[in-house]
Amino acid sequence: MRKLDRIDYQILDILQKQGRIAISELALQVNLSTTPCSERVKRLEREGVITGYHARLNPAYVDRNLLVFLEIKLSAKSGDVFDHVARNLSDIPEVLECHLISGEFDYLVKARLKEMGVYRRLLADILKKLPASASSHSYIVMEEIKETLYLDLKQS
Repeated sequence: MRKLDRIDYQILDILQKQGRIAISELALQVNLSTTPCSERVKRLEREGVITGYHARLNPAYVDRNLLVFLEIKLSAKSGDVFDHVARNLSDIPEVLECHLISGEFDYLVKARLKEMGVYRRLLADILKKLPASASSHSYIVMEEIKETLYLDLKQS
């Protein structure tokens, strides 16, 4: 992959905010003609810089108001255990994010659900699938202050 230049960063910044922008409008905003702009976007996609385009849903409209973070601590740690846990947690549709972390716990999981009963069943299911689960701590979100996927590229 080649190094990103100023125009690449401008394109990425605009696409993060307006993923459905027409190439002609994008080209105008970054001072390119349509063909070179389109070629840059395709290259950024091909090289894996742009990994996809998504519709962002309002959880309240799709009955997913409960946001939960779960810390999981394993009693045994090895490459095989980590691989097993990663496979199991990746297969759970309610899990939006799962991160192997450093610190007191091993995994941080983010899930969005309909209600607390669903979370109780999900937690039981997760803990049953883990080969070496020692403990877990749940955090129920009372109010979402900020949630974004936007990366501020002006800091680069």
